[in-house]
Amino acid sequence: MQRQLHLNLFIQSRGHHEASWRHPRSSPLPLTDIDYYRDLAQRAEKAHLDSIFLADQLNLPDDVAQAARTWLEPVTVLGALAVSTSRIGLIATASTTYTEPFNLARQFASLDHISRGRVAWNIVTTWAVGAARNYSTEPQLTHAQRYERAEEYVTVVKGLWDSWAADAVRDDRDNGIYARADRIRSIDHKGEFYAVAGPMNMPRTPQGRPVLVQAGSSDTGRGFAAHHAEAIFTAHMEKRTAQEFYADIKSRVAAAGRRADQVLILPGLSPMIAGTEAEAKRLQREIDDLTDPEVGRRRLSGRFGGHDFSHLPLDKPLSINDFPDPGSVEAARSRTEAIVGLVRRDRPTLRQLLSYLAGARGHFVFAGTPEQVADLIEDWHRDGAADGFNLMPPVLPWMLDAFIDGVLPILQRRGLFRRVYAGTTLRDHYGLNMPASQYS
Repeated sequence: MQRQLHLNLFIQSRGHHEASWRHPRSSPLPLTDIDYYRDLAQRAEKAHLDSIFLADQLNLPDDVAQAARTWLEPVTVLGALAVSTSRIGLIATASTTYTEPFNLARQFASLDHISRGRVAWNIVTTWAVGAARNYSTEPQLTHAQRYERAEEYVTVVKGLWDSWAADAVRDDRDNGIYARADRIRSIDHKGEFYAVAGPMNMPRTPQGRPVLVQAGSSDTGRGFAAHHAEAIFTAHMEKRTAQEFYADIKSRVAAAGRRADQVLILPGLSPMIAGTEAEAKRLQREIDDLTDPEVGRRRLSGRFGGHDFSHLPLDKPLSINDFPDPGSVEAARSRTEAIVGLVRRDRPTLRQLLSYLAGARGHFVFAGTPEQVADLIEDWHRDGAADGFNLMPPVLPWMLDAFIDGVLPILQRRGLFRRVYAGTTLRDHYGLNMPASQYS
């Protein structure tokens, strides 16, 4: 049997194109209406996608006047979606920088119980300068500091999730024994950043632990992923860099003593789909024309830690000298490296760069027919660039429907994607083993 694709739906705004909120085919519902998220999750579940994913931001962006980037807090949303769906995986982002580990461990354990084993935590180390000001943190933590904290943080959370044996709860009413105390242990963690006694005040979850997802692609982020991640969301603007990343991560995972097939790599893909390639490209130009270059310029500045790009003309080819060294940036370093790599390779104008980034913030943007999109997915999957994709429709729900109705049947006919769910948990969908327990 050939290796199966994994497909995650990334729900953000009214789509991943920054002008999606203005497009007439995007949802008319407010981004604070739970029905918007419920409808998308149910469409994805009906199509048997592996999972849905919600990102997060911990401050109000300064471009709020021209961009729809305000939405509900993701952990809360998953609570609603857990009882509105029955099979699809549910992934939410939560920050190791601005959340206490005991609180996070309880929240995600609760969600895993509520969903009967379908939850994952997307681990982030928040880089936004504005977020630091909302959490009484001045100055912003450096890239290295955030990952040092994250390493200890994840160790604590795993320990809490593992503090109960799977058979600890007896619920023996006749003999008056609810749980076996000898199968519940404190973690007594005392580290550089956290002191957490434990144990968790909740039994072990249906998946043993919620699935761990991560998206860092810097060298530090890759090392972190090799030790902890079970699925990795990543951004690549070309197949070659995706292949390099894939090979590097799989080798690091093996060096860490883990099985390479227990870590899935899912690059972002934002396809504009139509009956002909010409029509798909026309639709892409149509939505690009709705963007505001100055909004894009401010977003680019944020990606580079506040670097001033205001002096750059829109229509002059860029050079890498127009950008700070990604190694000096304390924000999302992996994305800055991808942007500088694109500039080095293609020498776009600032307008062209902003137009590309407007499509999906540095993820792979493609316009074509359902057959062409399916060919691209199969090529990357077979040629060592991906275990599947983080699907990022440019307009929601329009382009999600186009993918489900047009691309998915092709992938199914080629034997690359399921027609029905074979299991009930997210670990089942992803082909991940149950994590080992200290009680095993």
